[in-house]
Amino acid sequence: MHIPDGFVNAPTALATGAVSLGAVTLALRRAGRNLGERTVPLLGVTAAFVFAAQMLNFPVAAGTSGHFLGAVLAAVLIGPWAAVVVMTVVLAVQAVGMADGGITALGANVFNMAVVAGLGGYLAFRVLKAVLPRSMTGYFAAVAASSWLSVVVSAAVVSLELAASGTVPLSVSLAAMTSVHMIIGLGEALITSTVLAAVLASRPDLVSSPPADAATRHGTGGPAGSPFGRRGRPAGFVLGAVVVALALAVLVAPFASSAPDGLERVAADKGFGQAAREPIWRFSPLTEYSLPGIADERLATSLAGLLGVVALLGVILLVGRAFGRSRPRVARPDTAPGLHPMAGHEHTDHRHSGHTHRHHVHVTDAPGTGPDPDHLHEEPPGPAR
Repeated sequence: MHIPDGFVNAPTALATGAVSLGAVTLALRRAGRNLGERTVPLLGVTAAFVFAAQMLNFPVAAGTSGHFLGAVLAAVLIGPWAAVVVMTVVLAVQAVGMADGGITALGANVFNMAVVAGLGGYLAFRVLKAVLPRSMTGYFAAVAASSWLSVVVSAAVVSLELAASGTVPLSVSLAAMTSVHMIIGLGEALITSTVLAAVLASRPDLVSSPPADAATRHGTGGPAGSPFGRRGRPAGFVLGAVVVALALAVLVAPFASSAPDGLERVAADKGFGQAAREPIWRFSPLTEYSLPGIADERLATSLAGLLGVVALLGVILLVGRAFGRSRPRVARPDTAPGLHPMAGHEHTDHRHSGHTHRHHVHVTDAPGTGPDPDHLHEEPPGPAR
């Protein structure tokens, strides 16, 4: 569904680009509130998996293929705003590094696959989750339906953009685009549900929108041994997810279907394929997921996939460092260097005339910041002796 250069005119490209820029800016602000050492790696592996899975074109009809979109999966896993950021980074890397999707159409592609599919698909998921039974069956029905819907609605929006650009009449493209993507959406629903089930089985605490009944039955106070409620650093999960993404990109992608995807097939059948121009950006190092000088097509695809996964991880880490909210660490009194073991405690014992007044103040704030009234307590004077 990546729109190439030439399919949308300048006004449409500028309009969708402006909306996408506003949405991504808002998404960076909203997602940046939660970006930290724990969350940024999760965004990175989500982006790497979406990129690798999008390389796996699967046959859907005679002479047509489809590929994973991943917007709803990302939204359910890491939240809708973070999903917009992840999908935007994936689309930008594909356009700049692989010439997959035109530079002039980047705003339209972000609008279709990050904003409409990401935010719209997540909204559909929340609505369906609220009206369907609060069970695992209802949860996965909401996931599957919203995943399918995100693909179909995005395809319909592409038809509107092509019609607004004068590329093809809406009466010609709408039915063709939505019908073929209804079939592709079935694959989207299956992949999203399968991946989400695997994550819930291993680290459900990392899912931004988990099943309601799972949170109730297996929350932090759930039964011992239950995977729900497991907490801790996600290092093992992140490493495993990176391995899966690399395996898909390096070992599976070279054997993906080479048939044209839904948009390419509709363009060929409806006679507007010639509207596509040569990529305006001519400096893509991995054009069409290949490497210059490597004749073996499958080897070139494997290496391009490997480099793409590594590049995405790096870009997401940079985005997290740039937009994540820094959280200064406050030194604890018992571990801060150069701090006396009794620092922060004041003990006074005033004795006179056979009785004692004891005054005990605990100060738990960091040195140099002054006492925090919320962390002070005084013991009342004991009875006179």
